[in-house]
Amino acid sequence: MIFDLDHDGPVALLRWRDGENRINEDSLGELHGILDALETTAGPLALVLTGEGKFFSNGLDLERYGTDWAGLARVLPGLHRAVARLLLFPAYTVGALNGHTFAGGALLSCALDYRVMREDRGFWCMNEVDIGLPLDEKLAAIVLNRLPRATALEVMLTGRRYPGPDAMAAGIVEEVASADGLVERAVAVAAAQAGKDRAVVAAHKRVVFRDVTTTLGFPPAP
Repeated sequence: MIFDLDHDGPVALLRWRDGENRINEDSLGELHGILDALETTAGPLALVLTGEGKFFSNGLDLERYGTDWAGLARVLPGLHRAVARLLLFPAYTVGALNGHTFAGGALLSCALDYRVMREDRGFWCMNEVDIGLPLDEKLAAIVLNRLPRATALEVMLTGRRYPGPDAMAAGIVEEVASADGLVERAVAVAAAQAGKDRAVVAAHKRVVFRDVTTTLGFPPAP
């Protein structure tokens, strides 16, 4: 299993446990299956997504795909869909960014409603400008929609690596926490919102994120 799913009261705690937590067809397939199940859960709910060890997610699995452009072409629609589904998830979502959050992993973090990042180690970074893989219009739309404009331009054009305090100052994450208290804090934030009317939460997300999810190819249902 790539992900472990536990429940802390109404909070679904999803831990990504696959080393560097690379984005590939396997990890995306399992993630979509979990989202399928959670979306049909009745009653109070909030979601926390975190990684393990040094990595929240180190982005696309370039070791697997290398120069296999056909393989990358297969995985990108799954990433687009995952971001769209997290943006529209019918409950409040929180990221506990426990370590390096790079490229595709950074994009997934942008899809969450609230982000808590480890304060002492790990970087948030969009490093495509350094590795020669430009964002397409769909992926760029995520950054431009979810980050302050000046920050979005900086992360896309410079590949700057943000430690937790700098990421908070730049508006990438909402707060930082110690390594020991990170997940506990994320669960507390999620639990405080778990009792909200999920139908209203979903409706509001459809309004707020209609443009970006339509760009991603997954417009919200009416």
